[in-house]
Amino acid sequence: MLSRTKYYLLLYREFIKTCFVEAMSFRLHFVLLIIMDLVFYASVFASVDIIYQHVETIGTWNREQLMFFVSFILSVNHLQMSLLANNYWELSLLIRQGGLDFLLVKPASSLFSTFLRRISAGSTLLFLVPWSCMIYFGNKLGFTWHAWVILPFLVLLAFMLTGLIETIISCAMFWMLEGVGINFLRMQLQQVARWPDFIYAGFIRKILTFFIPVLLIYNAPSRFLFDFHDWLVMVGMLSAVAIGWVVLFFLWKLCLNSYESASS
Repeated sequence: MLSRTKYYLLLYREFIKTCFVEAMSFRLHFVLLIIMDLVFYASVFASVDIIYQHVETIGTWNREQLMFFVSFILSVNHLQMSLLANNYWELSLLIRQGGLDFLLVKPASSLFSTFLRRISAGSTLLFLVPWSCMIYFGNKLGFTWHAWVILPFLVLLAFMLTGLIETIISCAMFWMLEGVGINFLRMQLQQVARWPDFIYAGFIRKILTFFIPVLLIYNAPSRFLFDFHDWLVMVGMLSAVAIGWVVLFFLWKLCLNSYESASS
C-alpha cells in the first residue's frame, strides 16, 4: 500500500514538473493567466461589497459571513482550476483522437492519468489570495481554534465533492461527438453552487441538495463553521462524497467498456 502510494506521488510530481516546464515556455501566457485570475478574484469580492452597500443582510448572513463564504468558494475553485479543469477540456479530444489509448495501457490507474495529468501552473501560485481572505474574514467572525483546525479538511472535502460531481458529468463525453456542451453544463452547475442555499426554495433546492448535491459543496462547510450545531449538513456532504466515489467507479468501468479506440 505504501509503495503504491509512493508510486502515484512520484508520478504526480512528474506531471507537475512537465506542466510547469510547458507553462514557462510561454511566459507571457503564463503571466496573463495569473493576472486574469487576480482580476476574477477582485471582481467577485467587489460584487459582494457593492451589494452590502445597499443591504445589511442577505437572508440571515451579514457581510462578513458572505465574504467568508466567497473566500471558501475561491479556495476550492483555486484547487479545481489548478488541478482538474484542464483535464475536463482535454477529455473529449483524447476520446475522439485516440489519445486515451495511450493512457489506458500505462501502468497506472486510468482515472488518475486521465483527470490529474494536466495542471494549470499559473493558477497554483495564487493559493495565498483566497486563503488570506478566508483567514481575514474568519477572524472577523471570531472563529474558534476548532474551526481553524478543521478548515483545511473542509476545503479538501469540498474539492473532492466538486471533483466527483464534475468527473461524473464529464463521463458523458464518451457518448457524445464533442465535449463543449458538457463542459458548459459543468460550469453552469458551478455558478449555481456559488450562492447560499437559502436563496433556493422548494423542489429546486431539494434537487440541488440531494440529487445533484452541488449546494452542499460550499454551503455545508460554511454553515458548519458558522454554527457547529448545524452538523447534519456535514453528514449529508460526507454521504454525497461516499456515494459519488461508488457512482464514479461504476460509471468509469461502463465508459471504458463502451469506448471504441479511434485508432482501431
